[in-house]
Amino acid sequence: MEPKINIEKSVTKVNLLKKPTDFAYWQSQPYLARLATLELIRREYHRWRYGAEPRLQRVHRIVKR
Repeated sequence: MEPKINIEKSVTKVNLLKKPTDFAYWQSQPYLARLATLELIRREYHRWRYGAEPRLQRVHRIVKR
């Protein structure tokens, strides 16, 4: 089950020569927000690349009796 995400819309005009970097933005975010965003990107990638939700691989072990 995916968590609901509420995105607040905002617009800011910035001079291109004084534009802050993406790195500076993400460094200003708390680590839990960065991890949550990374997890969201990972899930989207797996859904796009493999067409399925990511899961753990099955592991089979053959035991001689």
